[in-house]
Amino acid sequence: MGRIVRLISRDASVVTSAIDARDIVSEIEKIHGTSAVITAALGRLSMAASLMGFGLKGKDDSLTVRINGGGPSGTLIAVSDSFGNVRAYVQNPIVEIPLNSAGKLDVAGAVGIDGTLSVIKDLGLKKPYSGQVSIVSGEIAEDITNYLATSEQVPSVCALGVLVNPDLTVSEAGGFLIQVLPFAEDTVIDIIERNINKITSVTKMLHDKMTIEEIAFQTLDGLEPNVLDDFEVSYKCDCSRERVITALRSLGERELFEMSNDKTTEVFCHFCKKRYKFNPTEILALTDK
Repeated sequence: MGRIVRLISRDASVVTSAIDARDIVSEIEKIHGTSAVITAALGRLSMAASLMGFGLKGKDDSLTVRINGGGPSGTLIAVSDSFGNVRAYVQNPIVEIPLNSAGKLDVAGAVGIDGTLSVIKDLGLKKPYSGQVSIVSGEIAEDITNYLATSEQVPSVCALGVLVNPDLTVSEAGGFLIQVLPFAEDTVIDIIERNINKITSVTKMLHDKMTIEEIAFQTLDGLEPNVLDDFEVSYKCDCSRERVITALRSLGERELFEMSNDKTTEVFCHFCKKRYKFNPTEILALTDK
């Protein structure tokens, strides 16, 4: 299980959400068999989706973050529900490239920088809300910050990190998202900037045994923050045989009759790798009114 803690400043002008997602990113590596750099990239995107989805109001709301920068990873997708539970997919799970100039996993090199980041919010309305921005760095956190400022006009600071062991297991994974509300005073923004300049990377703080509460409080140091929420979150796919049956029915009778000629019809979930099998009799039964 991972955890999200959300804090608010005393004057309610700034909110920080912080996540410890080592278990979630470990599950991503286990399910998708990702190489180290893809574990880092998809882990960062998943944490970003979880932090953003956690703020949705409706219990059935969801948020999808998609990025494709033209790099060897192809498209990366993360979907979060309103409780911060997340699932993810990557087009190419294994990418082997050299470390970047700082000697770290080259996430930008895997993702690419020639493309877009898009966010789709399904809020139960007739049409989902969607926004899209050009990629600015390919490092994910900077791109999320740019999206929130450009598309949603919310000044934000996003920091995300994944530390991968030599054996490809996940050592640390976490991040935070600071969002400044329109009525925040300049002095508040100055305090946040000073705090951000003082702190180290999220993975180092976690590696040094700091809790996510401590990390969150550090981002709002001097603003007398209080805890709003403290939730367990996990890697959670909502696929089921019933959902697959609904999707198959939507194909129409003609295609279902054609599929019934196959000995077995298998439907594969890209998010959790589950396989749902149907025999010809079961496929034909879906054509019944």
